Amino acid sequence: MSRVCEITGKRPRVGNNVSHANNKTKRKFYPNLQKKRFYIPEEDKWITLKVSTSAIRTINKNGISAVLKKARENGNILV
Repeated sequence: MSRVCEITGKRPRVGNNVSHANNKTKRKFYPNLQKKRFYIPEEDKWITLKVSTSAIRTINKNGISAVLKKARENGNILV
């Protein structure tokens, strides 16, 4: 499975490890993804999403229905 948030579209970014001697080697910065179940009362069902922790905070603030609607409009939703 890919390491991509299904709501925000966050994915791994590429950067450098920088040593004390300023040597640089490539590395990846991974988003903090969690598998989480959400209940959608309008459809009376549970869905499982792989979301970043910032997306979980957004869902807690705005509600799952509003966040899913906005994600579909932006084209981020993979479900």
